Amino acid sequence: MNRFSSIYTTQDWNWVWASNETTNLWKERDLDLTRFSPKSTHASSSPARRPVELSLWLEVQGSLSLSLSKSLSRKESSNLKPMAATAIPSTQIATPKPCISAARRIPSASIACFGNEVKGISCAKLRSSSFISSTESFSKSFNHNLLKSERNVIKAVSGASDKQPLPGLPVDLRGKRAFIAGVADDNGYGWAIAKSLAAAGAEILLGTWVPALNIFETSLRRGKFDESRVLPDGSLMEITKVYPLDAVFDCPEDVPEDVKTNKRYAGSSNWTVKEVAESVKQDFGTIDILVHSLANGPEVSKPLLETSRYGYLAAISASSYSFVSLLKHFVPIMNPGGSTISLTYIASERIIPGYGGGMSSAKAALESDTKVLAFEAGRKHKIRVNTISAGPLRSRAAKAIGFIDMMIDYSLENAPLQKELTAEEVGNAAAFLASPLASAITGAVVYVDNGLNAMGVGVDSPIFRDLDIPKADKS
Repeated sequence: MNRFSSIYTTQDWNWVWASNETTNLWKERDLDLTRFSPKSTHASSSPARRPVELSLWLEVQGSLSLSLSKSLSRKESSNLKPMAATAIPSTQIATPKPCISAARRIPSASIACFGNEVKGISCAKLRSSSFISSTESFSKSFNHNLLKSERNVIKAVSGASDKQPLPGLPVDLRGKRAFIAGVADDNGYGWAIAKSLAAAGAEILLGTWVPALNIFETSLRRGKFDESRVLPDGSLMEITKVYPLDAVFDCPEDVPEDVKTNKRYAGSSNWTVKEVAESVKQDFGTIDILVHSLANGPEVSKPLLETSRYGYLAAISASSYSFVSLLKHFVPIMNPGGSTISLTYIASERIIPGYGGGMSSAKAALESDTKVLAFEAGRKHKIRVNTISAGPLRSRAAKAIGFIDMMIDYSLENAPLQKELTAEEVGNAAAFLASPLASAITGAVVYVDNGLNAMGVGVDSPIFRDLDIPKADKS
């Protein structure tokens, strides 16, 4: 990042230059203004017609700021070189509704730019959810009133071209194709991962359980998911294709007759793992990202001692081996450097009463397989393999367990971060793991659970009532 950053309003020639350096870099006030050339495409804002207001913020260790405003004469400002008011190929942030007051009224949109080149994209594409906070400033009085920085809501966005490198250190998945297995509604982790990957620029393919396919596609077609399809830039997530999938079956020969004739499977074909991989290859050639968001235990509500062999093996088959099968059949069509991600749960290593039917064993197997597959797929295919241990979420699948609300409450009381986990947070972690930023991470269990995995005891226990344990303000 450059030493200087700016907030630029194209219509009124109001510039704010900020420095993150310490004050010893600014002892001299005789600044070379040619380094701060304003740029505008608005004829009405030409240097010959309006003065330039320059305001300088200095921050000393994040707490002290100094504001300085000068008015330049027409002669001085006429020497400034005009340039097109376009964004730069580094970090681009914009303020749709800036809250800055000044002697002259600042118009509706301004752009914050970090970098040293100008190329680019229009302000219409610049949005953000972060903000530049206000700071108290010491000021010197001049002819013009000082700009007062109160609060700017800003959003970072990608560049205009898929071929143009994104600025800064972005999660950039443009040109990548992802297959997410196990998405059947819009409120689970699979959907959230698909959204985050799409927001980072990836093309999205989904694999949906055959019995749920018709309802899912109908809801998608009728716009019932449109609200939850909205991406950070305001556009809707595009799903290129939805494939029928039952990851319990590797190939057509594995499908028993009663399933083949089941009316819930009627009208669908090529839905075994092998067939889906072949269909994706035929349709698109290759993929870069494979996501396993599948789990099922028919006897999950039973304690392990009461779980049948059938129930135990069914949990392993649907929740653990299905990942092995997916990777086995998809890895031949994955590009080198690709990434695979699965979802696990803390019950794989800690006792969670009520999470039974062999599901805790299935998650433990999934985590163990992650390490072995990371070695095998890494050596043979240059593919990374990781799993995310996500905290409790009120998804439709989790509600089937019956005590999800209790687990969420427990996490709120005992996790280091006392807040409810969102699906978006898990989705963003998956986008990072799938991106080049995580190019050296493989064989890892990444915890996204507000830190609950780190706890050895439940601090909400009455035994700790005499300890001064900080708690979040619930007011």
